[in-house]
Amino acid sequence: MTAVFTDPCDGARPHLGGPERGLDVFLTGQVFMDMIFTGLPGLPPPGTELVTDGLGSAPGGVANIAVAMSRLGLRTGLAAPFGDDLFGSYLWRTLTEQEDVDLRWSRRVPSWSTPVTVSLAYASDRSMVTYARPAPLTADELVAVPPRAASCFVDIDRPVPHWARTVREAGGLVFADLGWDPTETWSSDVLDRLAHVDVFLPNAVEAMAYTRTATAEEALEALAARVPAVVVKQGARGAIAIDSATGERAAAPALPVEALDPTGAGDVFAAGFVYGTLAGWPLAERLRFANLCAGLSVRHHSGSLGAPCWGEIAEFGESAEVPAEVLAEYAFVVPHIPDAEIGRGADSVTRAAPTLR
Repeated sequence: MTAVFTDPCDGARPHLGGPERGLDVFLTGQVFMDMIFTGLPGLPPPGTELVTDGLGSAPGGVANIAVAMSRLGLRTGLAAPFGDDLFGSYLWRTLTEQEDVDLRWSRRVPSWSTPVTVSLAYASDRSMVTYARPAPLTADELVAVPPRAASCFVDIDRPVPHWARTVREAGGLVFADLGWDPTETWSSDVLDRLAHVDVFLPNAVEAMAYTRTATAEEALEALAARVPAVVVKQGARGAIAIDSATGERAAAPALPVEALDPTGAGDVFAAGFVYGTLAGWPLAERLRFANLCAGLSVRHHSGSLGAPCWGEIAEFGESAEVPAEVLAEYAFVVPHIPDAEIGRGADSVTRAAPTLR
């Protein structure tokens, strides 16, 4: 079977918002300096040292999803504090000059140290150590008046910010995710915040814990009663979803690739789902595209800089990495690949490398 991603782009691509609509997506949060050590046989035991030849650096934290969205061509705006140190300068430059993320709502903060996370990647998993001082500015302080945006992305482990509610009142969609609850209390306050959300994208463990259910399917049903669209991510098992607004239900398998580093895969999945939603795709196609993006990302070390660009998506269609019948399931993506990206491949974006010397 001919590789599906090399077909001519003979269909009209979705117009994800003209200049009059402003941004495609807006988000706030904290950017981390991620240092990723790779090629490790395991964690070093106490009193020992491991030497490896693999080291990458990349923007982390909220930058994971901002970069993933921008690489798909979404006009992405980010409000975040940045330290005025070496790491802060690197992160600002990388996001603006290399990744085309709009930082006009962000701010450089004198004498504040950039948060740093060291990731130790081994055996297709990772362990992390993080240094972070309290953020000097809140989202509301950074965003007194939000920009015009077709959508925004928030984390509901805290109350939905005022600016996000303003975006929603103006007709924008609110997408939400959340992280692991370190207290493991799984407060019902989190679910109450879904009243201000249009699309919720938890993983299965989180979804079951918050809904007090025993399976991902039960959690999906419980959450669908609270929010218009719900996606439950199941890692290697793929994802399941309900869109109550359209009456659609869908399930999609994960992309069958060998995972090198899962850092940031959930954020890349979310970026793909946001793109498909703004493009007006059916629910099943949104899930497949999100799984495709996440699957391509785990083949690289680095989190944010592992997110695929359209060139890599097109190149994947020419590979024999997955069976032709599996590849054919992603044929709907073809008309959305920009002509200029065909043939550019994965090398058209920068991957994690020793960038601080």
